[in-house]
Amino acid sequence: MLNVERPYPPLSRRPAYPASHRAREELESHINELMKLGALRKVEHSEAVEVKTLVIITWHNDKSRMVGDFRELNTYTIPDGYTIPRIHETLTQLSKAKFITSMDSLKGFHQHFFNT
Repeated sequence: MLNVERPYPPLSRRPAYPASHRAREELESHINELMKLGALRKVEHSEAVEVKTLVIITWHNDKSRMVGDFRELNTYTIPDGYTIPRIHETLTQLSKAKFITSMDSLKGFHQHFFNT
């Protein structure tokens, strides 16, 4: 859960970047996939809290990833004082584990919740 200060002033809205037909299709495909996974949902215009411009990044292997620029929102994020554990301590603890699982690193970023 990402905590943000409220109220904060409305964030600036930038016009969409020019995009090729292929990039628009890939963006729509990414959005549809995230909606199927339940990570995104359609909202009414009156419900929309923040709208940011999304872009498609295409890798050298022709795979793509949807990204948004939320740097402006970071200004209003309440810092979490959690320190990153030392790798040696983490590996020592994992050596005793009976089960190990992992987070979906491909779509995991889109599953962060905002607490306002």
